[in-house]
Amino acid sequence: MIFVTVGSRNYPFDRLFKKLDELYEDGTLKEKMFAQIGTSTYKPKHYEYKDFISPEEFDEQIKKADIVVSHGASGSIMKALNADKKVIAVTRLEKYGEHINDHQIQNNEAFASNHYVLMADLELENLGDCFKQIKKKNNGLVKWENKDPMAIVNMIDNFIQENWQTNK
Repeated sequence: MIFVTVGSRNYPFDRLFKKLDELYEDGTLKEKMFAQIGTSTYKPKHYEYKDFISPEEFDEQIKKADIVVSHGASGSIMKALNADKKVIAVTRLEKYGEHINDHQIQNNEAFASNHYVLMADLELENLGDCFKQIKKKNNGLVKWENKDPMAIVNMIDNFIQENWQTNK
């Protein structure tokens, strides 16, 4: 089962849900899927969804899922990783009115550069390939071990510092 979560902020992520429908239509996706779509106005055609779910429902969906598709919120990604789920990270972009800025790029890149998640490209063009890759036994992902509560903060901070220095 696939669980898709985009949080509860007041920004739609319609292009993600349209893309997921396209992947069902072209046969890339066949599994059962449940999506929490937030304030998105696009209504999925090929999978179950709710606008918002309670924290308890969120935990239940994570528990049932084999694959979690998450926007770039570190809390959502870490919940899935802590539950030992395979994660595809998708990025909300400011230019589409999906968030106030593009900070999710750095969050997703930090998780992906450490091989904890697969990250879809910013335009979601390779999302189908991400699903194909993540289902493979040797998908290139590293098991997340969250022994240090500051690990995620340090990982993201190190990633930003390294990239800030090289892009300066």
